[in-house]
Amino acid sequence: MGSTGLPCSRCMGTRREFIWQTGAGFGGVALASMLDRDGFFASKALAANASPMAMKPPHFAAKAKRCIFLFMYGGPSSVDTFDYKPELQKRDGQEIEIEIRRHSFQKKKLLASKRKFAQHGESGLWCSDAFPNIAKHMDEICLIKSLYADTFAHGSAMLQMNSGQIIQGHPSIGSWLTYGLGSENDNLPGYVVMLDPRGGPISGAANWTAGYMPAAYQGTHLRNQGDPILDLSPKSNITRQMQRDQVDTLAAFNGEHLATRPGYSELQARIASYELAYQLQTSAPEVMDLAGEDARTLEMYGINDPKPTNHKLALGPSHFGKQCLIARRLIERGTRFVQIYSGGGHQQQNWDAHHGIEENLAIHGPEIDKPIDALLTDLKQRGLLDETLVVWGGEFGRQPTTENDMHGRDHNPKGFLYWLAGGGSKGGYSHGELDELGMQATEKRHHIRDLHATILHLMGLEHDKLTYFYGGLDHKLTGVKEAHVIRDVIA
Repeated sequence: MGSTGLPCSRCMGTRREFIWQTGAGFGGVALASMLDRDGFFASKALAANASPMAMKPPHFAAKAKRCIFLFMYGGPSSVDTFDYKPELQKRDGQEIEIEIRRHSFQKKKLLASKRKFAQHGESGLWCSDAFPNIAKHMDEICLIKSLYADTFAHGSAMLQMNSGQIIQGHPSIGSWLTYGLGSENDNLPGYVVMLDPRGGPISGAANWTAGYMPAAYQGTHLRNQGDPILDLSPKSNITRQMQRDQVDTLAAFNGEHLATRPGYSELQARIASYELAYQLQTSAPEVMDLAGEDARTLEMYGINDPKPTNHKLALGPSHFGKQCLIARRLIERGTRFVQIYSGGGHQQQNWDAHHGIEENLAIHGPEIDKPIDALLTDLKQRGLLDETLVVWGGEFGRQPTTENDMHGRDHNPKGFLYWLAGGGSKGGYSHGELDELGMQATEKRHHIRDLHATILHLMGLEHDKLTYFYGGLDHKLTGVKEAHVIRDVIA
C-alpha cells in the first residue's frame, strides 16, 4: 500500500513518490516544487487524503476484523504461567552460566517455579495455578512459545514489540492496522489505548504513536479518571448547535488552507479530530458508561470486587475488568484496535519481577485472571470472538534463574511466549519451544517480526504489501529484514 492508503497497484503515487521517481535530483525536486506551487498536486492529494480513517478493503478476506491487545508491561514469566518445564523443576538450585545483558554472561542458580501446573481441556495445554480462570479457555488459546527479541531494556523492548523498531518515531501496530483498514465508526477513535492507574509504560506515548504517518492514525488514550479523553467537555455553556456551527466553520477555513498545502497531514488530522471530538462528547461517555450492563456481566468481569488487602500494590480485578469490558464495548461499536496495559510504574508495580516472582504473580495474576476469562467468555457468547483477535504478552520474558535472595527473575528477550485467541487463530494449539530450562527459543524460533506479520495476516493484511513511503523508503511494520507469517497458528 502507498501513503494514500490504497494498494500501490491501484494508486497514481504521492507527491513524495513523484519526486523520488524523478531521480531525487535537484532538477526533479525543482520541477516538483514549481508544480506544487501551481496547485498541480492539490486536487489529487485532497482526493486521496480526504478521509484518512475511511474504511479500506483488506488485502484478502480474513476472519479478524478487530484486535484487543492485552499488554503485560514489565515482561511476564513463561515458566511460571503457560510453559511447564519439568527439567527446570528437577534442577532447582543448580548453577549455570547465562547471558543477563547483551554479551554479559554470569553464573546464576536455576529457580524452579513454585506454581502448580496442570493440563486443561481436550487440547491438554499447560497452565499454572496463577491463572485458574484463564485455564478454562486453553482450548481457545493458541500458544506461541518460541519468540525472541533484540534488547534486554524495557523501553526499547516495548518500542520494538509495539512498532517493530527499538527506537522512537515509528508507527505502532495499531497505527498500521488503522492505516491499512481504516475505522468502522466515525464517532469513535479507530485506535484506543488504556493504561494502568499505577502509571504508563517507561517509553511513554511512543508506544502508540503514528510516527511518520498522518497524525490521524495515532492511538487515543482513554483516561482512568475524569473525562475519558482530555479536554473533551466544553469549557462554557455553549449549545450543541453552536458547537456544530463552530466545527463546520473551522472545517471550511481549514479546508481552504489545506487546498493549497496538499499532504499536510497535521492539518488534515486536525480537521478530522475536531469533528471526532464533537461526536465524542456523546459517544465516548456512552461507551464508558457501564450502567446498561447487567449485574451478571459486571460480576463476571470483577468490576465490583473489593480492592484486596493482602498487598499494598495489588488492585484486584476491578480496574482491568472495567477496561476489558470497555474494550468489548468499543470493538462491538467498530473500534479497530484496543490496547490495554496491565502494570505501571516500576518493579513490582508491573510484571518486572526482579524483587520476587511469587510476590509479583500474587499481585498481578488475580488482577487479570478473572477479567480475561470474562472477556473471552463474553466475546464468545456474543458471537464476536471469531472476528476479534485477542493478543496477550509483554515486551519480553524472564530468566529461569534466580536474580537475588528475593528469588526474582531478570529480563529475558531470548525466549518467551505470547498467546492468541479468536480472530482465525488455532485454538488449543502450542507452537514452538524454549529449551528444557526455559532460557531461549530453540524449536521453531520466531523473531517478533514474525508475530507482527501473523497479526497483520489474521487481520487480512500482508506484511510485505502494507507499506508507507517516507524518507525515500517503503517502510513496513516488519522492517527491512525478512519476516514470515507463522502459518501453523492459523486455523
